[in-house]
Amino acid sequence: MSSQTAMFLMAVLEFALWGAFAFLFWTRKLHRRFPAMGGYLSLHVAALPVLMALFYGQPRHWLNDSCFVLYYYVYWAVYLASAVLIFFVCIEVFRSALSAFSWLQRLGTVAFRWAALISVIVSLSTLSFQPHQFLVINDMAYSLMRSVSIVELCLLGFLCLSMNALCLSVRDMAFGLALGFGLMSTNDLVVDSMLSRNTSLTGPLQFVFESLILVSLGIWVTYCALPEPVRRPVLMPLNSTILRWNEIASALGHTGTQVAVQQPASGFFLTDVEQVVDKVLKRNLAGQESDT
Repeated sequence: MSSQTAMFLMAVLEFALWGAFAFLFWTRKLHRRFPAMGGYLSLHVAALPVLMALFYGQPRHWLNDSCFVLYYYVYWAVYLASAVLIFFVCIEVFRSALSAFSWLQRLGTVAFRWAALISVIVSLSTLSFQPHQFLVINDMAYSLMRSVSIVELCLLGFLCLSMNALCLSVRDMAFGLALGFGLMSTNDLVVDSMLSRNTSLTGPLQFVFESLILVSLGIWVTYCALPEPVRRPVLMPLNSTILRWNEIASALGHTGTQVAVQQPASGFFLTDVEQVVDKVLKRNLAGQESDT
């Protein structure tokens, strides 16, 4: 079997896994819980056949010399759209993992958005936008996806470290999505960084890249096929650290807070104590007189 045939079969298997994942995802109505993931899934299910037709149709001259140009723009448009959708998927996964702590979820979502925005701005500011540069789309897409990949890895690390505190099961769909995206982000950061722009699409690293994508899709299909444990109400002790953080987030996020102003003391502390003692003695004397 030639390397080109093997890559074609892997592409067909990838499309089959995307289709299986989409079928299970919508069958279980997970698009209501993760709408951005539904958009990301729809994008890839619709775009992958078009990309395969343009790429493998180029030698057969289905569209003559326009195949490469169309493939280039469609591929990078899908790549950019995927980066944007993955960002919103990460927010959905984060909110789902913190669903039991509403105030911590709100405050964390705001911090999550600002951190991602700053990361994107820093990444795009390092680009050199020169006129008549054909590869500027590639550089922009790579920078944006690199920022999103870092967000994915941070999200996966956060869930791994706080699973016990959040009472989050390993079989939860939110963790499954984070695990798959974490593997894909590692694929983008490590394997894709080793690929040069002139690397053959049937080179050894391309097979590694495609294999990791298949593994990620296999993880998602497995999570969708297996029953997900029911999220039960989280019972926390009163001295729990994460419960304290949720109370702090509630205080920070509450609007219209009334501030209690303490009046200055009118006298010395012992004077107030004496007044209280006098009141108690008077009540006791009044009670004795009423009894007699």
